[in-house]
Amino acid sequence: MGQATTAGAIAILQRLLHYGDKVYQLAALVAGIRDRRQRPRLPTARVVRCVLVMFLTRLGSLNALAQTVSHRFWKRWLAADPPSADSVGRIMEQVDPDSIRQALHEFYNRLKVNKALPPTSHGLMALAIDGHESHATYLRHCTGCLERPIKTRRGYKTQFYHRHVVAMLLGEQFAIYVDAEPLGPHEDELGAAKRLLTRVLDAYPRAFDIVLGDALYTDSQVYALVRSRGKDLLTVLKANQRDLLREAHTLLEQIEPLELKHQGALCEVCDLGGFDAWPGLDRPLRVVRSREHRRVQRQLDGMGEDLLSEWLWVTTCSPQRASTAALLRLGHARWDIENQGFNEIVNRWHADHVYKHSANAILTFWMVAMLAFNLFQAFYALNLKPEVRQSASCLHVARCMASELYHDPPAARAPPS
Repeated sequence: MGQATTAGAIAILQRLLHYGDKVYQLAALVAGIRDRRQRPRLPTARVVRCVLVMFLTRLGSLNALAQTVSHRFWKRWLAADPPSADSVGRIMEQVDPDSIRQALHEFYNRLKVNKALPPTSHGLMALAIDGHESHATYLRHCTGCLERPIKTRRGYKTQFYHRHVVAMLLGEQFAIYVDAEPLGPHEDELGAAKRLLTRVLDAYPRAFDIVLGDALYTDSQVYALVRSRGKDLLTVLKANQRDLLREAHTLLEQIEPLELKHQGALCEVCDLGGFDAWPGLDRPLRVVRSREHRRVQRQLDGMGEDLLSEWLWVTTCSPQRASTAALLRLGHARWDIENQGFNEIVNRWHADHVYKHSANAILTFWMVAMLAFNLFQAFYALNLKPEVRQSASCLHVARCMASELYHDPPAARAPPS
């Protein structure tokens, strides 16, 4: 397949889909996604193909997707008429999430076979996990909704929401999603996170070396689970571990800091091991503190301002496996799941839109968005020429694809008899 030569390449959507078929067997991945219908009249693969293109072109809703059904693209891509918006929502509600997880896993396998996920400069592949709330409402709810009381001017009201724990593999060139797990009613995030970690550790035993998380995951059970599979962890240290935080503050003040630079900031980093916070853990913990000085220019008046921030992380990594500089990079890399992950897929891919209000539909739409995100990231980083990437952002390429879908000539219709 020839590579795109200009930012506004003609038929870039077809090029991306052809790239997915040729390199990642996209057609086979989609064909493996199944649902619970006993005698389906409409093939599941046809519905998933529509949803995949909806996310790739960032249309944002099933109604926007329905406005494009008369164009020739769908005849080429589906070899049939696209289903209605109601049918897409109804069938996605029946799709088995495990079959999408298998598609995500096979996509990762193809990346590894093609050596498209090189190790980072410090040699450690990281898996970031975090919770994400997809939406909240006072008006509609389903059997899978979580509930919480919210104080308003008229008293307390029950708010309904959905939340997932998501895992993302952080590569050197780009990041990919690998799995998501919903929180059940009356369940906290750690319960869903432990299910997710157990499944990911089983399915991806050699994909990563270290798990990254925020302060919520600085938990003895999470650490014991991950360490039982031979993986390391690095999480934020905050007040939810008061004894460890107090001891770390006391001892780190006695250490001469090491000066490092990271992303334009001057970092004074202290690194100390030997903390026995949780009995039964197979190794002592190591705490890293970074006090970071950064010069910024205020947008309001253009004046310069010096900012000071402080970060503390706790990890099971030994000094032989990860240097202080490596832990500093890994600690900040945890934000990639927010910046490259949630902010991108929510604000530009519309993954938080409620396409069908049911727990399984919300999850399956999210996971197809994850598959589309992975495919687009691989296409942009690995298939487009460097000159194209320098002149065209990911958002520009996505807009070119949406424009192509809208401006493709309508399919020829037979004259009325």
